[in-house]
Parts: sequence; C-alpha cells; structure tokens
Amino acid sequence: MSIMFSDIQAVIIDLDGTMLDTAPDFLIAINRMRAEFGLTALDIDTIKKFVGKGSENLIQRVLAVDFAAEQIALHFDAAMAAYQRHYLAINGDYSELYPDVIAGLQAMRALGLRMACVTNKPVAFTLPLLEKKGLSAYFEVVYGGDSFERKKPDPIALLQVCADFDLAPAKVLAIGDSSNDAQAARAAQCPVLLVPYGYNHGETIQNVESDGIVSTLLEAVKLITH
Repeated sequence: MSIMFSDIQAVIIDLDGTMLDTAPDFLIAINRMRAEFGLTALDIDTIKKFVGKGSENLIQRVLAVDFAAEQIALHFDAAMAAYQRHYLAINGDYSELYPDVIAGLQAMRALGLRMACVTNKPVAFTLPLLEKKGLSAYFEVVYGGDSFERKKPDPIALLQVCADFDLAPAKVLAIGDSSNDAQAARAAQCPVLLVPYGYNHGETIQNVESDGIVSTLLEAVKLITH
C-alpha cells in the first residue's frame, strides 16, 4: 500500500473479526440455544456469515434456518434470552486474539493516539470480553451495539467518538473487518482501513470500498505519519 495517513490523532477499532476471532464463542452459545429448541447444530462457517450486525439480527438469521417469519417472531424472545444466557456464560472462553493486535495497540499508544472501540456487540458482552483479553486499558471509550438507537453501518457511534475526543472526523481513523465498518466510516467522513481475515457477512473484503486493506493492526499503524 502506498497511501499514508497524516495528522491522524485517534483510532476507532471494531472488535469481532478485527481484534478477536469470536466466532467460536458464537458457535458454542448459538448451538446451546438451538439445542434447547430441539434444533440441529450449525457449523462455524454458517455462523460467521450471520455475525456483525448485532445480536437481534444474529438470532433472527439463526432462527430463519428452521422457521418461517411468523414462527421466528413467536420464538424470538425466548431464543434471544437463551442465547444471551449461554453467551455470557462462555464469553471469551473460546475466542482468540488475531496476530499483532496487542503489538498494534501498543504502537498506537506509543504514537499518542487516542483509542476507542466501537462494536455492534452489546455492551454487556463487550466490556467483560475486553477485560478478559487484556484489551480494556487501551480504550478511553467503548460503545456497543446498544449504546445508541442505531448500530453500524449508521455513523452515530463514530461521530460520538469524534465529539468525545473533540476531533474532526478526518483526524480519526476507523479500522474494521466489514462493510458495516466501512460504510459507517464513510458516512462519518472518517478514513477507514479494513483487515482481510474477519467475517464481513461471508463476502470478500476486497469488494468493499475503503482506503485500504492491511494484514494486521500493526501494519495499519505503520501507515500513520506524524
């Protein structure tokens, strides 16, 4: 990549598929929920395609594998409650940090960049997960999918981070793994980099419009000039 980013003062980083491979956690929690409903287990590749647009969308799609629309509505509340119970019980136990995440965060801190985590995962899942994986201390601000009335790809959370940091969006670099992240950043007028190893709803990240694709968070830091 030849593009360099000057005058970046802060970064907004996604969680699932960007810093952590949480698909194994989703796999366990979803299939334990499905077992309560007498449904067969789903494979991890199917679940990865459902991740990224918040818990409500996730459970809707999981139920849609077996149920018609009216049946989804009938079972949704119980399914969501069961999923949340199972997820909280194992949150972080099966997930892994992607390569160079900690090194990338340390390099960002060394540059004096302010850091926020913005994810569509509910805050009640996000905060303990960041703590368990040793990520909490890097982030001044954390917003989840239920922090505002709308989730990514809506820009509301990114714009709030810019306001929190008192920075113009052009000075705040967003890093994520999906079209949700890219579209939210574009709408907020933040520059955006994407990683290729995440979920992106089962679609290739190369087809998503962004300012570039980086192999790791550490590579992203190397593109920031001061």
